[in-house]
Amino acid sequence: MAHFVYLALLCGCVLATVPLELGFRLGVFTRWRPLAATVLPVAAVFTAWDILAIAGGQWSYNARYVTGVTLPGRLPLEELLFFVVVPVCAVLTYEAVCARRPDWDAA
Repeated sequence: MAHFVYLALLCGCVLATVPLELGFRLGVFTRWRPLAATVLPVAAVFTAWDILAIAGGQWSYNARYVTGVTLPGRLPLEELLFFVVVPVCAVLTYEAVCARRPDWDAA
């Protein structure tokens, strides 16, 4: 069961923030192009960084906590998902705060 710890944490992040989309009717997922433009460049940079660090022996993952599904560059699937899930959760949280507090100057 420990092999699913990293994946379970990601699921917890999703379960905690996706209801914000529904509860506040944010429309984050309907505006998928700006969301993708926000998330994908960051995910690409950090994925490349991780792959280089793994190849250089500077970074590794404990096999006990990942599912064993490995992508090219010996990158665990969970790590790639992390680079997508966490920014999406951050955007959902940010949009929910802005919806709740429209007077808040986020700039």
